[in-house]
Amino acid sequence: MKPESSHIAVCLCTYKRPQMLKRLLDDLSDQETHGAFTFSIVVADNDQSQSAEAVVSAFATRSSVPVTYCVEPRQGICFARNRAIEHATGNFVAFIDDDEFPARCWLLELFRACSADGVDGVLGPVLRHFDETPPQWLIKGNFYKRPRHSTGFVIHWREGRTGNVLLKRRVFEPDEPPFDPNFHRGGDVDFFRRMTEKGRIFIWCDEAVVYEVVPPVRWTRSFMLKRALLRGTIASRRGPLRLSSIGRSMVAVPAYVFALPFAFVLGQHRFMDLLIRLCDHIGKLSALMGYKPLKNEYVTD
Repeated sequence: MKPESSHIAVCLCTYKRPQMLKRLLDDLSDQETHGAFTFSIVVADNDQSQSAEAVVSAFATRSSVPVTYCVEPRQGICFARNRAIEHATGNFVAFIDDDEFPARCWLLELFRACSADGVDGVLGPVLRHFDETPPQWLIKGNFYKRPRHSTGFVIHWREGRTGNVLLKRRVFEPDEPPFDPNFHRGGDVDFFRRMTEKGRIFIWCDEAVVYEVVPPVRWTRSFMLKRALLRGTIASRRGPLRLSSIGRSMVAVPAYVFALPFAFVLGQHRFMDLLIRLCDHIGKLSALMGYKPLKNEYVTD
C-alpha cells in the first residue's frame, strides 16, 4: 500500500466531557505522521443536546486536521461507535476514548505495526494519568493499571477494547453494525471475540501509548465496586459461561469472604483488591441466576 493512499479516521465517542474532549482534540492535532499517512477526526456525540458541538467547532477553527461532528441520540456506547464508523473515511479506523489523550507518536506507531502482512488491527497500552494526587492505597494497589505486552504479541479477544486501537477497514462487514447495541458495556470485547472467530488477527504495539485520566470520582470505593459488579454481569453476555468459570466463581466467593478480614489487616490496597475480585465473581453468578445487582449499567459515581 502506498503511503499517499493511507488515511486514518480517528473515531472518538463523547458524552458530556467538554474539558477532556478539548485536551484530546488538541493532542490529536499534534500527531506525528512523517508523511506516512493522512488522518481526520470523527467525533460522535452521544448527547442528544449536542453538548460537544461547541468544543468541536472551536477546535475546527484553530486546527488544520479535518474534523467531522455527528450526533447519536440513542444512549449507548455501541450506538455511538457505530455512528462514528458511518462517518469515517479512509482505509484505517482508529479509536480512542474521550477521557484519554495520546503521545505524539501514537498514530504513527500504530500505523507502522498495522502495516505488517496478515495483521487486521493493532492495540496499544493505556496508562493511568492523575491530574491530582490520588490516595496512596490506590497507587500501592496498582489500581487502574492494565497489562502490557511486547510489540507483535497476538492479542486474545478478551483483551480487545477500543480505548487505543487501529483497525484496517476490511474488518468491518458492509451493511452490518460492527458493535452490538445490546451491550451497554463490553461491546468492544464482544466485537473482538466475533472478529477473532472469523480469523482476524490483532497484535500489540507497546510504543503506541495513550493516557487515561483517572479523576477523583473513580478513586471512591463505591465506584470501583460497582464497576466490578458490572464487569461480572457483562461476562455472561458474551456467550454461555463454561462450567469451569462458574465453578471458579462458586469457590472464590466464600473463599474471598473468609479472607477479607486478613486482607484488611494487610492494608487498604489488599482489602480493596480482594473486595473488587469478590464483586467480579458475585456479578457473574448474579447474572447467571437472572439477577441484576445494578439497575443502571452506566456507572458514573
